[in-house]
Amino acid sequence: MYQYLLHQTIKTTCTEQLLDISGVDHAFYVRLIANANALQALYDSIYGQQKNAEANFEALLILLIESYKQRKPVFRKKDQVKAQQAAWFTSNQITGMSLYVDRFAGNLKNMPAHLPYLQKLGVNFLHLMPLFQSPEGESDGGYAVSDFRKIDPRFGHLNEFKILQEKMQSAGMYLMIDIVLNHTSHHHEWAQKAKAGQKEYQDYYYMYDDRSIPDQFDATMPEIFPESSPGSFSYVPECNKWAMTVFHHYQWDLNYTNPAVFKAMLENIFFYANLGVDILRIDAPAFIWKRLGTTCQNLPEAHILLRLIKLCVHIATPGMALLGEAIVAPKEIMKYFGTDHFTAKECDVAYNATQMALQWDALATGDTRVMLAAQHELLQKPLGTTWITYTRCHDDIGLGYDDAMIGAAGFNAYEHRKFLKEYYSGAFPNSPAAGALFSVNPKTQDARISGSLASLCGLEKALEQNNAEAIEVAISKILLMQAQTMFLGGIPMLFYGDEVGYTNDYSYLNDPSKSYDNRWMHRPIIDWKKNAKAEQKGTIEQRLFSATQQLIQLRKSLPVFADQKNIAWLSPHNIHVAGFIRSEGKKHYYCLFNFQNKAAYITWFIFKEHGLKPTEIYDHWSGKKQKVGSDHEYLILEPYQFAVFEIK
Repeated sequence: MYQYLLHQTIKTTCTEQLLDISGVDHAFYVRLIANANALQALYDSIYGQQKNAEANFEALLILLIESYKQRKPVFRKKDQVKAQQAAWFTSNQITGMSLYVDRFAGNLKNMPAHLPYLQKLGVNFLHLMPLFQSPEGESDGGYAVSDFRKIDPRFGHLNEFKILQEKMQSAGMYLMIDIVLNHTSHHHEWAQKAKAGQKEYQDYYYMYDDRSIPDQFDATMPEIFPESSPGSFSYVPECNKWAMTVFHHYQWDLNYTNPAVFKAMLENIFFYANLGVDILRIDAPAFIWKRLGTTCQNLPEAHILLRLIKLCVHIATPGMALLGEAIVAPKEIMKYFGTDHFTAKECDVAYNATQMALQWDALATGDTRVMLAAQHELLQKPLGTTWITYTRCHDDIGLGYDDAMIGAAGFNAYEHRKFLKEYYSGAFPNSPAAGALFSVNPKTQDARISGSLASLCGLEKALEQNNAEAIEVAISKILLMQAQTMFLGGIPMLFYGDEVGYTNDYSYLNDPSKSYDNRWMHRPIIDWKKNAKAEQKGTIEQRLFSATQQLIQLRKSLPVFADQKNIAWLSPHNIHVAGFIRSEGKKHYYCLFNFQNKAAYITWFIFKEHGLKPTEIYDHWSGKKQKVGSDHEYLILEPYQFAVFEIK
């Protein structure tokens, strides 16, 4: 609906801000006008009843214009290229790696020297773990930010970040960094002013004079870190108040019912966009809105805020996509892509955390039925959005998928999770895994799993035992897991060190600021002498690096692996084998993965049940052709073997 007064306000504001709306700034003006009604509706649904709502909305318009004007011509040109590619982030040409700059390269200044290593592997998209200022010893791995505009001195300075971004852009590489919307460090300027008694900044947080309201919140809010940070509030002696601290006592939750908080954080978002960031990873978006009597997670207002942010970014800095780091059940995660009129208009990207965890489920049990039970929900992801698919990341492995999925496979949910925890922590008899339980809840016995890809797949124990056969099995497991991640659909995201088989790093135990958090065992400090072994034929490092390189090249060579909602999961002809079809026109590719430690037999009918009549299949991984046999005969997959069969 055309709203004359709104559009006149926009036209007047653009003119006052010296935009050439019929010339070089026309595309921006069109985006702003086209989305003005939705922009105002979203803003008013959150802040419309607030005092000075009209003036605050006009201030938002000015912020959009200013942020657009600050955008460099090179970034505007990149915006145009991405717009022509539509959902550019769904391409099969993008392969990512997440890493800690200091643990990977020492600092930002050293990063450009390692870009050739990444390019040789095939990685063209980097997720740099948190870089902005956070207090030593109270950083939560960089997620307790004390200044959103300053690079932490441990990594370098902002100019070195800009140089790295320019080098990456010249090399055709994409960049992702984090923004922590939910909270700040208690050392942030706003928190310091709140401690000093300034009411304006106390209103930036959830702060209370006594425990009455915090106790009401705590009654329904689950504990995130029950071992190290029980409860959701911390006492602040400087001002004699209680502050909401959902994660750690040093991370104060921001109060988005305050429009000043929204505007201030949106300014930070645009600051990152105009540094040339391609994807902005929004940390913990499920927590950004709080309401008494609820879990304070995944609330409708959180989705409205994300849609508002997405629309603002689309108008002012359209080349930057948004990733919502919502590690929640499949039904909930779908909402972060947007619903109803906002389908595919909230977050562009999300983590497929459920599939990641289900891979580990299948590897431990040798049974793929739980994985298959989850796919109906995961396939609901809308066209034009995509996943980050991954086998390991900086975080723990949660087992939060639905009990119903476990039950559908014929397992008892409690006993099943108990087995997985014991298997990966090495407590189960003869388990090859070397991991550890993280954040054990003493009341419920819920826990997550820490450990590197290689150690959880058995390589650490195999090397300690000098067991050649176990080493071969571990390598097969690593490649099986990475292959399914690579071909499933989405942006495959490697975790640094996995490409050469880093096992757990236990040096974190000697660092008091990290020793309480065993996730640091799978966040290694890179030894470039070890990585150099990727050039030495026959080493474990070379075998894993070259195989990972081949997986990336294979994915890039076949357009079918772009994320175009072109996947269909196969019915379980063998419960140990997971399989899906990726289709492009008349081309069909069967991706099969044997999660069993024994050979798996699959009837040849698997290639015919969808109406095809193939006579030959070609495995793009092994380079081998096979004649399709009769329905009563079998294709044999070796233990932990995978294949990418093209139908001929």
